[in-house]
Amino acid sequence: MLDSTAAEPSNSAPGTSGAPHRLDPAGGCPHADNARLLAQGAVAAVVLPGEVDGMAVLGHEALKEFLAHPQVAKGAGHFTALREGRLAAGWPLATFATVRGMTTADGDDHRRLRSLVSKAFTARRVEELRPRIEELTADLLDGLQQAAEDGGGVADLRAHFALPLPMGVIGELLGVDAEFRDRLHVLSNQVVATDIGPDRVLAADRELVAVLAEVVAARTGRPGDDLTSALIAARDEGGDRLTHEELIGTLVLMIIAGHETTLNLITNAVRALCGHRDQLERVTRGEVAWADVVEETLRWDAPVSYFPFRYPVGDLTVDGTVIPRGTPVLAGYSAAGRDPAAHGPDADRFDVTRPGRAGTTRHLSLGHGAHYCLGAPLARMESAIALERLFARFPDLHLATREADLSRHSSFVGNSVRALPVRVSRRK
Repeated sequence: MLDSTAAEPSNSAPGTSGAPHRLDPAGGCPHADNARLLAQGAVAAVVLPGEVDGMAVLGHEALKEFLAHPQVAKGAGHFTALREGRLAAGWPLATFATVRGMTTADGDDHRRLRSLVSKAFTARRVEELRPRIEELTADLLDGLQQAAEDGGGVADLRAHFALPLPMGVIGELLGVDAEFRDRLHVLSNQVVATDIGPDRVLAADRELVAVLAEVVAARTGRPGDDLTSALIAARDEGGDRLTHEELIGTLVLMIIAGHETTLNLITNAVRALCGHRDQLERVTRGEVAWADVVEETLRWDAPVSYFPFRYPVGDLTVDGTVIPRGTPVLAGYSAAGRDPAAHGPDADRFDVTRPGRAGTTRHLSLGHGAHYCLGAPLARMESAIALERLFARFPDLHLATREADLSRHSSFVGNSVRALPVRVSRRK
């Protein structure tokens, strides 16, 4: 399906039809556009903010191969428009390309940076976090009930539960004091937004770096058994284990990936279950595991829609479409999750009993290949615990507004809603 090719770069993107798809910086629900684009092919030419030409790989099999292809890089030096100085200052997607860390490194640099944090996400280390996650979940459920009582029976589940759980866990794992966490969420939310202007982009980037510098200073003075302290020690050892810029960049990535994805995953799962009560009942009766709910949510409504960026190091043919060397390519996770070619004609149906097809990957929403999400086991465990405890505590929980009236996330990167008002009831 993928072949290196000597074809000349082509703005018309052979294999696609019609004009390039203009990604809406304001985000919105991606699924209708995804279905239309998938009907035309597994790869689509897109226009990014700032009139930057890009491509998106949407089909499940094409994306799986693309993510693991040896001629596809993550380093910003391969981004032609960036290297040639054709991106305006304050471009909203610049952080995804330029932050110094695992997600923008290749080869030995990628392995070096990944090895510095991987010990914090081993199966044993993640399992050791279970009691703390359960404790934090219980506390947040108390808070959600109180918020509902204060709000006439309605509370924002995203703000009171889906957000503080993963932020609390990643904050403790990194050693980020509670005083910094709310601000870091606001700033990371601006980083993943695609609808803000250049002045806000630059200001948010500056403030995010400044706040993380404060976190590093706090941990330098009071080192502990946390990932930030371990990274500081690696930086201060000398040699080439970690530069200060890579330390800050790694923290940026850990903060954003460590809570934004799980926040969207929990939010999307609750929305899905509230809209499919028959399936919720099967899960609460024990016929289906909560882990299956997590996996089906990851497939059906991926927490990340279009993830930036990868770059072919030479012209590459993907499912009949030439992607020119140096083109910024988006991984279309939400589209791949509903690809009928991989998931059947009912791919757009939420079904927690959906079996995985033998020899296939159920979904690609946590990545694939060398850059597979390091925190996947933690995100899965947090989400399963959160959902199980939430519906055990509030079995009659339901949305307090119509699904169609929920305001969407202002990003074509993140895929969720801004708020999730719910009605809860006391435990019977």
